Amino acid sequence: MSTALQEATELIARMTPAEKAQLLQWVVRDLGDAFPGIESRPGICGGEPCIIRTRIPVWILEQARRQGVGESDLLRSYPSITAGDLANAWAFVRRYSAEIDLQIRENEEA
Repeated sequence: MSTALQEATELIARMTPAEKAQLLQWVVRDLGDAFPGIESRPGICGGEPCIIRTRIPVWILEQARRQGVGESDLLRSYPSITAGDLANAWAFVRRYSAEIDLQIRENEEA
């Protein structure tokens, strides 16, 4: 077993069940590029990644966050989304930051 795997095994043994569950979610997302609650569909917002069941693109939420808008303000401004939706959006942004940066630039130039 590699050193990294040995370290991971030891670390996991010290984690709480809740921490293990969160770690598992991160690993599954990383392996499957799965971001629950985020979807890209042709014909909806130009195919840009959006919060599921809405037409709210992830880039709009990220742009607002970069401008200092807090999560509570975003939730008030967009009552159809949840804190979980924001968490999924932020995870998506972390994984696809270059894509989100490009979408923000393109929409600022439009």
